[in-house]
Amino acid sequence: MSTAASRAALPDWPEPVEILNPASTSPLVLICDHASNHLPASYRGLGLDAADLKRHIAYDIGAAEVTCALAAQLGAPAFLGTYSRLLVDLNRPFGSATSMPVLSEATRIPGNEAPSEAEKSLRRSRVFDPFHAAIADFLDRRRTPSFIVAIHSFTPVFLGVERPWHVGVLHENRPDLAEAFLAPLRTEPGLTVGENVPYVIERDSDYAIPIHGTDRGNPALLIEIRNDLIATPRGVAEWTGRVAPILDHLATTYAAPIERN
Repeated sequence: MSTAASRAALPDWPEPVEILNPASTSPLVLICDHASNHLPASYRGLGLDAADLKRHIAYDIGAAEVTCALAAQLGAPAFLGTYSRLLVDLNRPFGSATSMPVLSEATRIPGNEAPSEAEKSLRRSRVFDPFHAAIADFLDRRRTPSFIVAIHSFTPVFLGVERPWHVGVLHENRPDLAEAFLAPLRTEPGLTVGENVPYVIERDSDYAIPIHGTDRGNPALLIEIRNDLIATPRGVAEWTGRVAPILDHLATTYAAPIERN
């Protein structure tokens, strides 16, 4: 058996995507590509210790929990990645500089230094391609536009610089959507919100919004919630309650309901 086949046969290689509410006709479609910090045992943590794999460099803390709670409350379909972004980042074009990062924040990733072509092919075929194929196949079967929302979280401090926002919303040439999302939040005392913070959507460093959103003609937003705010069940419940009615309104406003014969 080849090395690639041997690795793919290991029990700690789960299916690369967890799909919630696959039969839902809700126009809202949730994507959480940084949901998990899982690495197959054969990678030996990519040379990192267990504490590093619990940090933001390995996954988006709290994002999976918020995504699952939103899917449950709104009855929306959701697609969650099941591997750490350190193995392959599902929200990067495959083969880009940060697709299999050698440096994440200020931490070197020894297991990603000079991967072989066979290793790159394995990560793409086992994780990256099937994750996005599952989303594309789901969207292909729909007859009306979907409202794509990617759920992420960000660190309060990045490379020594404090970030003041509680939540940010990112978009690709859809300021109308961003404003519609942010307007209700601006009315809440004490909340600091922002448009295209702490990042911006760029084609060489983002995938879900451009590919599943813009290129398909689907309205799309990427939501970034500060990860210390959703690191506990209480925080997840609070932010789910805050964001759910906004997303429900936007989805019904900007994407027509699905109709089937």
